[in-house]
Parts: sequence; C-alpha cells; structure tokens
Amino acid sequence: MKRLARVLSGVLLVFAFAITVFVILSWAPDRSLDDLKARWAPSPSEFIDIDGLSIHLRDQGRRDDPEPILLLHGTSASLHTWEGWVGELAKQRRVISLDLPGFGLTGPFPDNDYRVEHYTLFLLALLDHLQVNRVVLVGNSFGGQLAWRFALTYPERSTRLVLVDAAGYPRNAESVPIGFRLAGIPALAPLMSRLLPRSMIESSVRNVYGNPDKVDDELVERYYQLTLRAGNRQALRQRFVQAPSGELHQRIGELELPTLIIWGGRDRLIPPDNAERFARDIEGSQLVLFDDLGHVPQEEDPQRTVAVLAGFLAR
Repeated sequence: MKRLARVLSGVLLVFAFAITVFVILSWAPDRSLDDLKARWAPSPSEFIDIDGLSIHLRDQGRRDDPEPILLLHGTSASLHTWEGWVGELAKQRRVISLDLPGFGLTGPFPDNDYRVEHYTLFLLALLDHLQVNRVVLVGNSFGGQLAWRFALTYPERSTRLVLVDAAGYPRNAESVPIGFRLAGIPALAPLMSRLLPRSMIESSVRNVYGNPDKVDDELVERYYQLTLRAGNRQALRQRFVQAPSGELHQRIGELELPTLIIWGGRDRLIPPDNAERFARDIEGSQLVLFDDLGHVPQEEDPQRTVAVLAGFLAR
C-alpha cells in the first residue's frame, strides 16, 4: 500500500507540474488597443467613433465611387483578411473594410448585444456616418451572413451581394476549429479569458485553409494578437449564444439583387453544399467553386478569387 501511495503521489506531482507548465506557457491576459495599434493599424487605418464605439476602418480607392464596396470579415478575423483583394479593387473602386464589433481592433459592443439585427443597425449607422447611400456588400463566413441579412433589411442601400463561404443555413460543419469549440463551452469562460495557447490559434487557422502549408507564422501571430484585444474573447462567447445558426435562412430566397457566390471546395466549416443552397435559393445568382481552397479563399488565394469578383463587378 505504501508503494502504491508513493506511485500515486508521484503521478499527481507530475500532473500538477504539467498543468503548471501549461498555464505558464499559455498565460495570455487581455491586451489594450494602444498595445496593438502600432503593428496592426498602420496607415491607411483610421478610427471613427459611432455610438460610443471606436471603429478600426480602412477607406481606400476612388472617393467619387457611387457604389463603394463594403468588405465584411468572418468570426475571429479582421479587415486584414481582405488586404489581398483591396490592392486590386481600389485601383478602380472605393473599398471600405473594417473590424466588426467584437473582433480585431474595434473591440466589443458597449451593450454586449451581438444579435445579427444589432450588427445590421450598426452597419446602417456606419454607412450614414460615411455618407454612403448604396454599397456592394461582400462578406465571408459570419460577414456573409451579415451581408445578406443587411440586403434583406435595407434593399434600398444594397446594389450587389457577394457571398464568400457565407454562413446562413443551419450548421452542418464537418470540422470546427478547436478555438470555436472551446469558446462555445460556458464552463470554460473563466479559464479561456486568461489562457490562450498560440498552438490552438495555429491549429484553428490551419483547419480553415484548404492547404494548411500556406499558414505561416506572421498569419498565426496576427490572429493570435488580435484575439487578445481586450473584450474580444468575451464577445466571441456572447455571439455564439446570441446568434444561432440558421436564423431566418427561410428568407434567403427573397433576395432580388445580383449575387455572386464564391466558395472553397475544401471548406469543412461551412461545406460546399451550403454554396449550392444559396445558388438554388437566390434566383439568377452565380456560383464559382475553387476546389483546392478552404473557408477563407480571399485570404488563401487573393489573386484568383478577386479576378472572379472583378468580372462580376464589370458586368
């Protein structure tokens, strides 16, 4: 019995040591906006105040464009995911990208309301602030859901719609990044607000790429540091609770504006059968599938994907 007790004591000590090392290596408290701005908000980034929220925004290209392009990123992403497109689009168009509330450098909504309806009201206020009457709505993942919901609610402000691996239908994911899975477990909230293993972020980003070998250290570092922005982790948990999958998908068929659907054939978070549903439900829409790309095709291969968008806009 004494020998067994010694063995158990040794096992517990090793376990306790391993937990201590894990906590030390994964300790990641919130970082302030000021700490992050220098690296992630160089020119042409700017910050504008709307309803008590300081919005990280980039407004580039032709100022006389009557129908600017508004780029809306997905969950846990930022305006940087569109930079490969902006360089090309801004040669001829006005292009507006931003960090949506709860993500990137913008940070959380002051009232902690992350329903899609609240986001659409926010976008309306943003367009009014920028004195933009009508926009081409482009959205990836959650940003795609926000784009089509805005087009339904404010058709008079929406000229065209571009859905890039967009959310909308009831979730049928084949693989969910570990970061999203953990954020959806309320019991882990106190722990996840202080711990964030960089390896978990790397695994999550690699999970949504068609070719994980394209995920380099700089890309992982961007996702990692912007996740640490004060309030973002709490906002992510709230959005998962407040914005259920598939909400109002029955109304997608009511959309009546020119629509382009771009999808990655290797998207396991929102698989390509969702693209086919969008194409069936939105009359006259065009679907372009990139067999080798994943959930963020605009980031994984901006050159090929933006060429499709440019063709759509030219028609």
